[in-house]
Amino acid sequence: MLSRTFSCAVVGLDGVIIEVEVDYTNGLPGMTIVGLPDAAVQESRERVQTAIKNAG
Repeated sequence: MLSRTFSCAVVGLDGVIIEVEVDYTNGLPGMTIVGLPDAAVQESRERVQTAIKNAG
């Protein structure tokens, strides 16, 4: 199932509209983040996993 929403990111002093897509399927759990530099991907992955755990 594909879901799409819009959000906002701060780049410097400007707000930029971003599109977030999520595809949820049966199978082994995993997460792929695209569109960010390597170091930012790892930090984002940890923040997203923590947010999902805390959301219940």
